Amino acid sequence: MKDITKILVPFDLSTTTESALEYAVNFASDDKTIEILLTHIYTSEEAPIQKKLEDRIEKIKKDYPLFRGTLNWALKSGDLVENILKTQKEHQADIIIMGTKGSDTETTLTNTSKLVVKADCPVIAIPENTREFGIKKIALVLGKNEIDDASVLEVLLDIARRFHSEVHVLTICNENESYGYSEVDEKNESTLEYYLENFYSHHTFQENADIEKGIFDYINDKEIDLLAILPRNHAKKNKPSEGRLTKLLTLHTEVPLLTID
Repeated sequence: MKDITKILVPFDLSTTTESALEYAVNFASDDKTIEILLTHIYTSEEAPIQKKLEDRIEKIKKDYPLFRGTLNWALKSGDLVENILKTQKEHQADIIIMGTKGSDTETTLTNTSKLVVKADCPVIAIPENTREFGIKKIALVLGKNEIDDASVLEVLLDIARRFHSEVHVLTICNENESYGYSEVDEKNESTLEYYLENFYSHHTFQENADIEKGIFDYINDKEIDLLAILPRNHAKKNKPSEGRLTKLLTLHTEVPLLTID
Protein backbone atom coordinates (compact mmCIF):
# COMPACT_ATOMS: atom_id res chain seq x y z
CA MET A 1 0.00 0.00 0.00
CA LYS A 2 1.30 3.45 -0.92
CA ASP A 3 1.34 5.77 2.08
CA ILE A 4 0.81 9.53 1.89
CA THR A 5 4.29 11.06 2.08
CA LYS A 6 3.98 14.22 -0.03
CA ILE A 7 1.20 16.79 0.30
CA LEU A 8 0.74 19.62 -2.22
CA VAL A 9 -0.89 22.79 -0.85
CA PRO A 10 -1.79 25.64 -3.24
CA PHE A 11 -0.93 28.77 -1.27
CA ASP A 12 -1.24 32.55 -1.71
CA LEU A 13 -1.36 33.83 1.90
CA SER A 14 -5.18 34.23 1.78
CA THR A 15 -7.30 33.01 4.71
CA THR A 16 -8.63 30.22 2.49
CA THR A 17 -5.18 28.83 1.71
CA GLU A 18 -4.05 29.40 5.31
CA SER A 19 -6.86 27.04 6.41
CA ALA A 20 -5.58 24.42 3.96
CA LEU A 21 -2.00 24.82 5.17
CA GLU A 22 -2.97 24.48 8.82
CA TYR A 23 -4.98 21.37 7.99
CA ALA A 24 -2.01 19.87 6.12
CA VAL A 25 0.37 20.57 9.01
CA ASN A 26 -2.01 18.97 11.50
CA PHE A 27 -2.50 16.05 9.11
CA ALA A 28 1.26 15.48 8.95
CA SER A 29 1.73 16.02 12.70
CA ASP A 30 4.91 14.29 13.91
CA ASP A 31 5.33 12.04 10.85
CA LYS A 32 8.92 12.64 9.73
CA THR A 33 8.29 11.02 6.34
CA ILE A 34 5.83 13.67 5.16
CA GLU A 35 6.79 16.63 2.99
CA ILE A 36 4.42 19.56 2.52
CA LEU A 37 5.00 21.42 -0.72
CA LEU A 38 3.51 24.91 -0.93
CA THR A 39 2.88 25.97 -4.49
CA HIS A 40 2.13 29.55 -5.50
CA ILE A 41 0.70 30.12 -8.97
CA TYR A 42 1.02 33.74 -10.06
CA THR A 43 -0.02 35.68 -13.15
CA SER A 44 2.32 37.65 -15.36
CA GLU A 45 1.17 40.86 -13.65
CA GLU A 46 1.98 39.56 -10.16
CA ALA A 47 5.30 39.19 -8.44
CA PRO A 48 6.11 35.75 -6.99
CA ILE A 49 5.99 35.64 -3.19
CA GLN A 50 9.16 33.68 -2.63
CA LYS A 51 10.31 35.61 0.45
CA LYS A 52 6.84 35.47 2.02
CA LEU A 53 6.69 31.71 1.46
CA GLU A 54 10.04 31.29 3.17
CA ASP A 55 8.89 33.43 6.09
CA ARG A 56 5.64 31.48 6.38
CA ILE A 57 7.54 28.19 6.47
CA GLU A 58 9.74 29.46 9.31
CA LYS A 59 6.66 30.60 11.24
CA ILE A 60 5.02 27.18 10.82
CA LYS A 61 8.07 25.56 12.36
CA LYS A 62 7.77 27.82 15.39
CA ASP A 63 3.97 27.62 15.74
CA TYR A 64 3.78 23.83 15.36
CA PRO A 65 6.60 22.32 17.43
CA LEU A 66 5.15 18.82 17.00
CA PHE A 67 5.53 19.01 13.22
CA ARG A 68 8.44 16.77 12.21
CA GLY A 69 8.10 16.72 8.43
CA THR A 70 9.64 19.01 5.84
CA LEU A 71 8.25 22.16 4.22
CA ASN A 72 9.22 23.33 0.75
CA TRP A 73 7.80 25.63 -1.91
CA ALA A 74 7.45 25.80 -5.69
CA LEU A 75 6.50 28.73 -7.93
CA LYS A 76 4.71 28.63 -11.28
CA SER A 77 3.13 31.22 -13.54
CA GLY A 78 -0.05 30.80 -15.54
CA ASP A 79 -3.44 29.12 -15.18
CA LEU A 80 -4.08 28.17 -11.56
CA VAL A 81 -5.77 24.78 -11.91
CA GLU A 82 -3.62 23.53 -14.77
CA ASN A 83 -0.40 24.48 -12.99
CA ILE A 84 -1.47 22.90 -9.70
CA LEU A 85 -2.09 19.63 -11.56
CA LYS A 86 1.19 20.01 -13.41
CA THR A 87 3.06 20.58 -10.15
CA GLN A 88 1.40 17.53 -8.60
CA LYS A 89 2.65 15.32 -11.42
CA GLU A 90 6.14 16.84 -11.52
CA HIS A 91 6.67 16.40 -7.79
CA GLN A 92 4.65 13.17 -7.56
CA ALA A 93 2.53 14.49 -4.71
CA ASP A 94 0.28 11.83 -3.20
CA ILE A 95 -2.53 14.22 -2.32
CA ILE A 96 -3.56 17.85 -2.81
CA ILE A 97 -5.02 19.78 0.14
CA MET A 98 -6.68 22.94 -1.18
CA GLY A 99 -8.77 25.61 0.51
CA THR A 100 -12.18 26.60 -0.78
CA LYS A 101 -14.59 29.47 -0.14
CA GLY A 102 -17.44 27.53 -1.66
CA SER A 103 -20.48 29.08 -3.28
CA ASP A 104 -24.20 29.40 -2.54
CA THR A 105 -25.13 28.73 -6.17
CA GLU A 106 -24.76 25.74 -8.46
CA THR A 107 -23.62 27.71 -11.48
CA THR A 108 -20.64 29.54 -9.98
CA LEU A 109 -17.59 27.31 -10.23
CA THR A 110 -14.57 27.86 -8.02
CA ASN A 111 -10.99 26.90 -8.73
CA THR A 112 -11.29 24.11 -6.17
CA SER A 113 -14.49 22.69 -7.69
CA LYS A 114 -12.78 22.70 -11.10
CA LEU A 115 -9.68 21.02 -9.72
CA VAL A 116 -11.43 18.13 -7.94
CA VAL A 117 -13.11 17.13 -11.20
CA LYS A 118 -9.93 17.35 -13.31
CA ALA A 119 -7.51 15.82 -10.82
CA ASP A 120 -6.62 12.14 -11.12
CA CYS A 121 -5.17 12.08 -7.61
CA PRO A 122 -6.82 12.43 -4.17
CA VAL A 123 -7.82 15.96 -3.17
CA ILE A 124 -9.04 17.26 0.18
CA ALA A 125 -11.04 20.49 -0.16
CA ILE A 126 -10.90 22.52 3.07
CA PRO A 127 -13.75 24.99 3.69
CA GLU A 128 -12.46 28.42 4.69
CA ASN A 129 -14.24 28.30 8.06
CA THR A 130 -12.57 25.01 9.10
CA ARG A 131 -11.02 25.65 12.51
CA GLU A 132 -10.56 22.46 14.49
CA PHE A 133 -8.67 19.50 13.09
CA GLY A 134 -9.89 16.00 13.69
CA ILE A 135 -10.62 12.87 11.63
CA LYS A 136 -12.40 10.52 13.99
CA LYS A 137 -15.43 9.87 11.76
CA ILE A 138 -15.30 9.58 7.98
CA ALA A 139 -18.35 9.20 5.75
CA LEU A 140 -17.72 7.60 2.35
CA VAL A 141 -20.54 8.27 -0.11
CA LEU A 142 -21.18 5.35 -2.43
CA GLY A 143 -23.60 5.13 -5.34
CA LYS A 144 -25.43 2.14 -6.80
CA ASN A 145 -22.63 1.18 -9.21
CA GLU A 146 -19.83 -1.25 -8.49
CA ILE A 147 -16.68 0.45 -7.15
CA ASP A 148 -14.72 1.19 -10.32
CA ASP A 149 -11.16 0.90 -9.00
CA ALA A 150 -11.02 -0.53 -5.50
CA SER A 151 -7.30 0.23 -5.11
CA VAL A 152 -8.08 3.93 -4.60
CA LEU A 153 -9.55 2.97 -1.22
CA GLU A 154 -5.98 2.48 -0.01
CA VAL A 155 -5.78 6.26 0.45
CA LEU A 156 -8.81 6.14 2.71
CA LEU A 157 -7.28 3.24 4.64
CA ASP A 158 -4.04 5.20 5.13
CA ILE A 159 -5.99 8.14 6.57
CA ALA A 160 -8.10 5.88 8.78
CA ARG A 161 -4.97 4.20 10.12
CA ARG A 162 -3.26 7.51 10.87
CA PHE A 163 -6.13 8.84 12.94
CA HIS A 164 -7.81 5.60 14.08
CA SER A 165 -10.89 6.73 12.22
CA GLU A 166 -14.27 5.09 11.99
CA VAL A 167 -15.42 4.82 8.36
CA HIS A 168 -19.16 5.02 7.71
CA VAL A 169 -20.41 4.22 4.21
CA LEU A 170 -23.51 6.05 3.02
CA THR A 171 -25.74 5.39 0.03
CA ILE A 172 -28.59 7.80 -0.66
CA CYS A 173 -31.47 6.18 -2.56
CA ASN A 174 -33.43 8.72 -4.60
CA GLU A 175 -35.36 6.22 -6.71
CA ASN A 176 -37.79 3.40 -6.00
CA GLU A 177 -35.16 0.69 -5.99
CA SER A 178 -34.06 -2.07 -3.67
CA TYR A 179 -30.69 -1.33 -2.12
CA GLY A 180 -28.55 -3.57 0.05
CA TYR A 181 -29.40 -6.89 -1.59
CA SER A 182 -28.20 -6.67 -5.19
CA GLU A 183 -25.16 -8.47 -6.56
CA VAL A 184 -23.38 -5.12 -6.95
CA ASP A 185 -24.09 -4.19 -3.33
CA GLU A 186 -22.68 -7.52 -2.17
CA LYS A 187 -19.52 -7.02 -4.26
CA ASN A 188 -19.06 -3.53 -2.87
CA GLU A 189 -19.54 -4.81 0.65
CA SER A 190 -16.78 -7.39 0.20
CA THR A 191 -14.51 -4.75 -1.30
CA LEU A 192 -15.09 -2.35 1.60
CA GLU A 193 -14.42 -5.01 4.19
CA TYR A 194 -11.20 -6.03 2.43
CA TYR A 195 -9.72 -2.60 1.76
CA LEU A 196 -10.88 -0.74 4.87
CA GLU A 197 -10.16 -3.57 7.31
CA ASN A 198 -11.44 -3.08 10.84
CA PHE A 199 -11.87 0.68 10.29
CA TYR A 200 -15.02 -0.01 8.24
CA SER A 201 -17.94 0.56 10.59
CA HIS A 202 -21.18 0.05 8.67
CA HIS A 203 -23.10 0.82 5.48
CA THR A 204 -26.22 2.96 5.76
CA PHE A 205 -28.90 3.16 3.04
CA GLN A 206 -31.21 6.17 3.25
CA GLU A 207 -34.00 7.46 1.03
CA ASN A 208 -33.95 11.09 -0.03
CA ALA A 209 -35.05 12.65 -3.31
CA ASP A 210 -32.30 15.25 -2.83
CA ILE A 211 -29.00 13.33 -2.69
CA GLU A 212 -26.94 16.34 -1.63
CA LYS A 213 -29.30 17.19 1.22
CA GLY A 214 -29.35 13.57 2.33
CA ILE A 215 -25.55 13.54 2.52
CA PHE A 216 -25.30 16.76 4.51
CA ASP A 217 -28.12 15.72 6.85
CA TYR A 218 -26.18 12.54 7.61
CA ILE A 219 -22.97 14.48 8.20
CA ASN A 220 -24.65 16.79 10.68
CA ASP A 221 -26.55 14.00 12.43
CA LYS A 222 -23.48 11.75 12.85
CA GLU A 223 -20.99 14.59 13.45
CA ILE A 224 -18.78 13.50 10.56
CA ASP A 225 -15.29 15.05 10.38
CA LEU A 226 -14.39 14.14 6.79
CA LEU A 227 -16.67 13.50 3.83
CA ALA A 228 -15.25 11.22 1.11
CA ILE A 229 -16.49 10.51 -2.40
CA LEU A 230 -15.33 8.37 -5.33
CA PRO A 231 -15.83 10.64 -8.39
CA ARG A 232 -17.15 8.79 -11.43
CA ASN A 233 -15.95 11.24 -14.07
CA HIS A 234 -12.81 9.12 -14.65
CA ALA A 235 -14.63 5.78 -14.41
CA LYS A 236 -13.42 2.94 -16.63
CA LYS A 237 -15.70 0.00 -15.78
CA ASN A 238 -18.82 2.12 -15.51
CA LYS A 239 -20.06 4.99 -17.67
CA PRO A 240 -18.17 8.18 -16.66
CA SER A 241 -20.28 10.96 -15.17
CA GLU A 242 -19.95 14.71 -15.60
CA GLY A 243 -18.96 15.12 -11.96
CA ARG A 244 -22.00 17.20 -11.01
CA LEU A 245 -22.37 15.77 -7.51
CA THR A 246 -18.64 16.17 -6.88
CA LYS A 247 -18.83 19.83 -7.88
CA LEU A 248 -21.90 20.49 -5.73
CA LEU A 249 -20.41 18.86 -2.65
CA THR A 250 -17.20 20.86 -3.12
CA LEU A 251 -19.15 24.10 -3.43
CA HIS A 252 -21.46 23.51 -0.47
CA THR A 253 -19.65 21.32 2.06
CA GLU A 254 -18.99 22.67 5.55
CA VAL A 255 -16.60 19.85 6.44
CA PRO A 256 -13.40 18.82 4.61
CA LEU A 257 -14.18 16.83 1.46
CA LEU A 258 -11.91 14.06 0.18
CA THR A 259 -12.28 13.15 -3.48
CA ILE A 260 -10.53 9.85 -4.14
CA ASP A 261 -9.35 9.33 -7.71
